[in-house]
Amino acid sequence: MTTPRNAQPHALAEPPTWDARLARRIVTPLIGTPVTPNHLTTLRLLIGIAGAYYLSVGSFWACSLGAVLIALSNFVDHTDGELARISGMSSKIGHFYDLACDSLVTVLLFVGLGFYVDVHHPALIVRAEWLGGIAGVAVALIFFLRMRIESMAGKSGTKQASMAGFETEDVLYLLPVVTLLNGMTPFLVAASIGAPFFALWVVVDYQRALRRSARAMVRSKDTDGQDLQAVQ
Repeated sequence: MTTPRNAQPHALAEPPTWDARLARRIVTPLIGTPVTPNHLTTLRLLIGIAGAYYLSVGSFWACSLGAVLIALSNFVDHTDGELARISGMSSKIGHFYDLACDSLVTVLLFVGLGFYVDVHHPALIVRAEWLGGIAGVAVALIFFLRMRIESMAGKSGTKQASMAGFETEDVLYLLPVVTLLNGMTPFLVAASIGAPFFALWVVVDYQRALRRSARAMVRSKDTDGQDLQAVQ
């Protein structure tokens, strides 16, 4: 569903991060046009898949192009959410589609890195493809658990830490620089170690969210029971 051609952007607070602020300015003229947030999500997905492919080729320049595409895909990821917010076109299906695309692009990114690193450093103790797979699976688990936490605690329960207008995921903007400095191997190794540890932290957070949700349900039942007794 699209908004009318004369629709005006909803009055919302300024986004906390720099890329989201820029994304909002770019998508504001799209309000009232046939372009929907899902179109932008699909664009982000296609750019991300292309970036992951070029990362996997093994050529330095192809990898550099892939890194730029991944950084661009990361930015476009903000445009769909901003358009949904300011146009009032938010939906659960669109949000799920966005999270699924985020997960897929990130997994393909690390798998592509694994193929690139394996071409240039085939003598690693652990095959680079396995390192990429480990990082990718850990990231997929993180996305899934964050989606589950959000369903229980709302978006505030999965809000990323930010500082000076930057979030954790903004490290992907540095990927082209990492490529130019020939730092893909240490980047992949660090991701294959850091992502599983972060996934464990999210697992713990998920368990906490489950306990909070269970306590809330118990309190709700107790309150309903007391209200019923009062009525009787």
